[in-house]
Amino acid sequence: MHQNETLIHEFYTAFAQRNWKTMQTCYHDEILFTDPVFINLKGKQARAMWHMLAENARDFSLQFTRVEADEHNGSAYWEAHYTFSKTGRRVHNKIDARFQFKGGLIYHHTDTFDFWRWSRMALGATGFLLGWSSMLQQKVRANALHGLNKFIETTGY
Repeated sequence: MHQNETLIHEFYTAFAQRNWKTMQTCYHDEILFTDPVFINLKGKQARAMWHMLAENARDFSLQFTRVEADEHNGSAYWEAHYTFSKTGRRVHNKIDARFQFKGGLIYHHTDTFDFWRWSRMALGATGFLLGWSSMLQQKVRANALHGLNKFIETTGY
């Protein structure tokens, strides 16, 4: 197994255990993270996001498979089950992850998932009716970024 595959395993094993401190050690100082909700988080923002998500997770479980990596790039597939805190609705999200490595750490991390599928579970009727729309997607992104910035302020990142 390539050392970067081991790194991905370490990252998701820590996430499954909600161990944000170990997750952060897997990231390069200049990490760039993006997904359909959190776009282009850099450095402390990306590390704080995982801290926030791990700390606030309710009824959380995670499974990961298909981990592959070489010297420069990697990928994994993971599924998360949790209760979305804003609505109390159960979510089963299916995510494809892509990685780039630098200095033996994750340098770029991109997660992709079907936003409309996620929004139908997380937001119910609103997600079903508007989850495909850029208006709702922008609102969800703005709320998530606002929550992250409040978390960063509160925790002193």
